[in-house]
Amino acid sequence: MRTELVSEPGDPGRPNEDFASVGLPAAGQGGSLVVLDGVTPPRGDYGCVHSVPWFSARLGGALTELSVSQGDLPLSEVLAQAIRRVADAHAATCDLSHPRTPQATVVLARWSAPEVEYLVLSDSALLVESPAGEVTVLLDDRLSRLPRGTLTTDVVADTVARNKEGGFFTAAADPSVASRAVTGRLPRSSVRALAALTDGATRWVERFHAGDWAELFALVREEGSLSLVERVRALERADARERPRPRRGKTHDDATVVFAEL
Repeated sequence: MRTELVSEPGDPGRPNEDFASVGLPAAGQGGSLVVLDGVTPPRGDYGCVHSVPWFSARLGGALTELSVSQGDLPLSEVLAQAIRRVADAHAATCDLSHPRTPQATVVLARWSAPEVEYLVLSDSALLVESPAGEVTVLLDDRLSRLPRGTLTTDVVADTVARNKEGGFFTAAADPSVASRAVTGRLPRSSVRALAALTDGATRWVERFHAGDWAELFALVREEGSLSLVERVRALERADARERPRPRRGKTHDDATVVFAEL
């Protein structure tokens, strides 16, 4: 198999809040990939003495270990156990009930000889390529389906939508959120390759409309993950020049791509 991982901060002067890994067990034909997009909190107190990169690293490390070592556990239970492990690590020092307690989106995939399992929580993406070259995108689209105006401010998002019924969900401190993830299983014979991306990389499709999901996957396969990130950066710079007025959202976001050819 072949794997490739690229993760680049949106601002070189700030820590990268994404996490990415590929886990390959010492025995067997399986493996796993993990991609997290840490959620940047607003300025001010968010109830935790730890940074978002600390949380992403802890949660990502736990997911990598558990997805490989606990092959009999469903991925939703892997996520629940990982969230619980990280929450226990800072419950004594931090207010984990705060709506902006450190949190992240999640893409988790695990493959074995018979099947490929997947889990997607919030707005990162998993692309699946078939042996015939067809590309399927697996998304948790609850955030994009919220009524216009729901996310006008961070306060509004926290009050009515973040980790709320009818809103959207992220991995924070509540293990039960794992049951909200989009999950499934595919025959291993139907999957040739996978690509997991944070929304800093999916901007190429979702924000700038430079191509569709199949074209994005072909770009990653043929030119590499770094080429996709570089193209996103060029589009971001051009967009900032053309439309310099203030807008919601970052000009440059952390961008992560993991490609795995099975």
